[in-house]
Amino acid sequence: MKHLITLTALLLAPLAVLSAADAPKQKPNIIVILADDMGYADIGAHGCKDIPTPNIDQLAKGGARFTDAYANGSFCTPTRAALMSCRYQHRYGIEDLGGPLPAQAHTLPQRLKAAGYVTGMVGKWHLGSTEGFTPVDCGFDEFFGFVGGGHQYIIQPGGKGEYNAPILRNREPVNEQRYLTDAFGEEAAAFVERCSTTKNEEPRTTNAKPFFLYLAFNAVHTPLQAIEKYRARFPGITDPKRQTYAAMLSAMDDAIGLVLTKLEETGKLNQTLIVFTNDNGKFWNLGDAEDMPADSFSGR
Repeated sequence: MKHLITLTALLLAPLAVLSAADAPKQKPNIIVILADDMGYADIGAHGCKDIPTPNIDQLAKGGARFTDAYANGSFCTPTRAALMSCRYQHRYGIEDLGGPLPAQAHTLPQRLKAAGYVTGMVGKWHLGSTEGFTPVDCGFDEFFGFVGGGHQYIIQPGGKGEYNAPILRNREPVNEQRYLTDAFGEEAAAFVERCSTTKNEEPRTTNAKPFFLYLAFNAVHTPLQAIEKYRARFPGITDPKRQTYAAMLSAMDDAIGLVLTKLEETGKLNQTLIVFTNDNGKFWNLGDAEDMPADSFSGR
């Protein structure tokens, strides 16, 4: 399935090999936004008529669209392994779900930390869940999200299975009650805010460290779950599954808008390289997406 904007590794490779000593004095902030199982034609920039995506469309309008750039895998884990390792996933034997990304992989956040970046991740990892293989073990200074292949968007206390695993802040479970896409947008915006102020809440100097944010949504991956706030935007979509899918995509677009607004508020918008892409495209038909338990889906 085609990517929307670019092959991220190609854009970041020149920055990733710079050391803190020989890098330019003012390096751009970098945000990589990864959607999960989004249909190529389900955004306005690609002709979708019934699901407005103004924030994603603005990224396309104001930047470069790489319409013939392709995902390198058909499953979540291989795509993410290549993105984080800056190498084809086959080099590490990752051609299906699960992982983990091996310890010898020199990850993108590790390379960017060596180049002087503050690194943060929000969202879905799916590259290892045990000690030594989590985001904070692989180069991220901060992490908020889950380490498995998918999660409930409306969290049910006491739920079992991978899709009910605790949401983590770094290594510690948190009692998360927000609609998960909302939580990811708010946490990503908060990371931008922290990277734009000192501990004394004064503006950062021009020589302050740049940041790298990896915002990996699980939207619009199953299970199909949306809150009424977003579902109410689509009274004209009569198919309930399509309506829920539209609501989930609209929530993700809102979350991206939160990050863009925070960049503008902190004066970082014009200093930030933003990449929006998708992992591998929609792998199911909405008509086939029955109300199955979340763990019945394989985490693609």
